[in-house]
Amino acid sequence: MVSRSSIGPGHAPDEDRGDATPVPLCSLVIPSFNGRKLLETCLASVFRHLPAGNAWTVEVIVSDDASTDGTAEWLAAAHPTVRLLRREANGGFCAAANAGIEAARGHFIQLLNNDTEVTAGWLEAGLAPFADPTVGSVAPLVLVRSEPDRVDSAGDTYTLAGWPAKRGHGQAALRWGGRPPEEVFAASGSSAFYRASALRHVGGFDPLLGSYYEDVDLGFRLRWAGYRCMFNPRCRILHEISATYDHGRPALQRRMARNAELVFWSNMPRARLAAAIIPHALLLTLQACWRLSRLRFLPFFLGKLDAARSVTSIRDRRKLRADLSRSAINPAHFPMGVGPFASLIDHLQRPREASARHEAAERPRRPRSVQR
Repeated sequence: MVSRSSIGPGHAPDEDRGDATPVPLCSLVIPSFNGRKLLETCLASVFRHLPAGNAWTVEVIVSDDASTDGTAEWLAAAHPTVRLLRREANGGFCAAANAGIEAARGHFIQLLNNDTEVTAGWLEAGLAPFADPTVGSVAPLVLVRSEPDRVDSAGDTYTLAGWPAKRGHGQAALRWGGRPPEEVFAASGSSAFYRASALRHVGGFDPLLGSYYEDVDLGFRLRWAGYRCMFNPRCRILHEISATYDHGRPALQRRMARNAELVFWSNMPRARLAAAIIPHALLLTLQACWRLSRLRFLPFFLGKLDAARSVTSIRDRRKLRADLSRSAINPAHFPMGVGPFASLIDHLQRPREASARHEAAERPRRPRSVQR
């Protein structure tokens, strides 16, 4: 179990403010926009699997990003113990997540997508690695909710080419479920755990990114600050892939293309840039050819132009990373290589990305048994 000695230095919200309310061990932050139906399933799983006992004090926060589907009214009636943050204007995933993080009182924070379900023992397993004070984040074993025998993410990797990838994406869950806890580059933002003091130290999610690659950028900044990320397969989350976003939208494709460059140029350590330039150029060439073949080149190209116009912003971000490095709890360590060919194959064979609504119309749901 996580002890107070593993909490580490930093922000203890209620203790600092003199609030008599006990500080929760963990805050669950769920950003949501017009996701009432998704929240019904997500919150039902949370309250079904919360551990018993006073040692596991948990608060649940829904950060509502100006929804118009009756989310607030439904929450008040169905889950009155949930803290609701209502944003007046829609600001995107990063803004909603940051609002929830700012309001969170726990020593640890789990960020949950509203299209996820937790499983038995998830919280205990997710918090266990924080007994090591150098651990700043924890990556669960995330399984595809409609196909729970397949992996969505076993932690994230990042390569010199600038390719962020989900480990094990599309592979059999049995292949990953029995592995011991191990260090990974970063945690997928769909269900990552964070040490609250570390999260606030590095600044939360970058609002400029909006959504996509924001978790990779945060993972980089945590590493610049000297923290590690651990993968624990005993913590299991079910995730409905892309139930919130439509990847076919040109505007989203453009944003993703821009964000990929912002993350690469803002975070790649100077000592590795020379070795990364050629792999990155080859990756961009392959991506451009693939998108040309699928008639999706224009949003990709415009996104790269958007990134090129952000030179000043990238320079400021690199200064921030240098500041984090100077105050790091340990020397910054970035475990990445050129990248295995298997990661590309996994990406091409990944589970179908479709909204929950479309998927339900296309095929019946399979039983939600979780492979052990």
